[in-house]
Amino acid sequence: MSQAANHAPGRIVVISGPAGVGKGTVCKRLQQRWPELALSVSATTRPARPGEREGREYFFVSDEQFDELIATGGLLEWAEVHGSARYGTPRAAVNELVAQGRTVILEIEPQGARQVRAALPDPITIFLAPPSWEELVNRLAGRGTETTAQQQRRLETARVELAAVQEFDHIVENRTVDQAADDIAALLGLA
Repeated sequence: MSQAANHAPGRIVVISGPAGVGKGTVCKRLQQRWPELALSVSATTRPARPGEREGREYFFVSDEQFDELIATGGLLEWAEVHGSARYGTPRAAVNELVAQGRTVILEIEPQGARQVRAALPDPITIFLAPPSWEELVNRLAGRGTETTAQQQRRLETARVELAAVQEFDHIVENRTVDQAADDIAALLGLA
């Protein structure tokens, strides 16, 4: 009997929202407080930022490697984000965690969330919203990881991404990291 046969299938939870809303921070807090949750690690064609480590924050791949993942069906979803890099969710890793009975969190952009909804039967989709546009601008600028031009591109993308809010099962406003994590945990029956 295989290991996977000993577990009920897990579930996939998509957490999405505009750039700068705090998706990564909220997802990390969720996993800190509920370690049974598994965070999917995405592949990206962008270079690593200071402090990021291969396989922890992302799998850093070349454009050619990313093209190969697309061609072979190796990505559950993928998107070009902010006109500069591609991101995608490796299918095999997610399938393995679900087979083990784990709840897998996919922290992805709205266009990737659409692909997941089209590809999978019943993902739980949560849109993480900022308390206001001004707060989103402040958070994005406060990260200090992008140039002014990159921030401007992200804000333009964020306006479009905010319009996708009605496509999601649930909306959670990220006023504070702990409150947003608690709200998501309650939606998942963890709190």
